[in-house]
Amino acid sequence: MRLDHSVTVQAPPERVWQVYSDVERWPEWTPTIESVERLDEGRLRVGARTRIRQPKLPVAVWEVTELKEGEYFEWVSKAPGIRTTGGHRVASTPDGTVATATIIQEGPLGWLFGKLYAGLTRRYIRTEAERLKQISERA
Repeated sequence: MRLDHSVTVQAPPERVWQVYSDVERWPEWTPTIESVERLDEGRLRVGARTRIRQPKLPVAVWEVTELKEGEYFEWVSKAPGIRTTGGHRVASTPDGTVATATIIQEGPLGWLFGKLYAGLTRRYIRTEAERLKQISERA
């Protein structure tokens, strides 16, 4: 299962990326994240791991698998029978900066988890994108 949500932000892509990639501060601006704990130090990079607590979801450890500074990062969380990929993309367009959040759930139980949590996941990525827009435009 794959879910995407995009918003157009009236802020420079550098600003949107700064907010999006500073995962430790997500609990400050989105109610969909209760806590974030980086499991390593330094900037976000391939191999970096982060533990995230969200309301109504199991605690998950996410590992960055792809990153292009200033443009996108993807990270993966694994649980028995489920592999979840979260994508975070920032792109400059003539209308503003487009920020896109993606969730992909795969694996033998991925379809079931995806189906059971589809509504919640849609609300979370929509809320996160809208709050990213608000906080990025505020500065």
